[in-house]
Amino acid sequence: MQSEETLVAACLRKESQAFTDFIQRFHDDVFRLCFRMLGNRSDAEDIYQESFLRIFRYLHRWDSSRPLKPWILQVTANRCRTWLSSRRKSTVQLESDSELADRKTGEESNEMAREISRAVKLLREDYRQVFILYHEEALDYLSISEAIGKPVGTIKTWLHRARLEVLETLRSRGMLEISQNDVRI
Repeated sequence: MQSEETLVAACLRKESQAFTDFIQRFHDDVFRLCFRMLGNRSDAEDIYQESFLRIFRYLHRWDSSRPLKPWILQVTANRCRTWLSSRRKSTVQLESDSELADRKTGEESNEMAREISRAVKLLREDYRQVFILYHEEALDYLSISEAIGKPVGTIKTWLHRARLEVLETLRSRGMLEISQNDVRI
């Protein structure tokens, strides 16, 4: 596997195989973030494509002294936020949980996973984004800070509040029998 710098340089030289390799390397991360932020497979597929177009258009701006993945996720998160903002302005749409319903059912762990997913969808956008980047993308505080352009202290605060809100939602839906006083995060 070639280094990030080598891959980016090949993309900037417009080598077609480099574009394919780049997309293959970051496909899962970009699509997963789109799906988690938008909550709808069709919308995620559209924004996934737009994100890669934007990434390639501005790839020359990437600072090679920094990791590539947080930069890619920042571009993707920005595309998702822009799309969500424009959607809110044009019409109010109800999001379907059909993707969740299609998943395995019956087991308690699957039920809990669905409830957590629903609770995360209820978070305000900035909390949801930080929660997803930390818990699902396994980025550290500094990488998240760089990806969304907020101080590390803000990231920690938002993540703490997001966790508390998710726990409260789970408790209110009967999935947990604890109070916030019992939780140490």
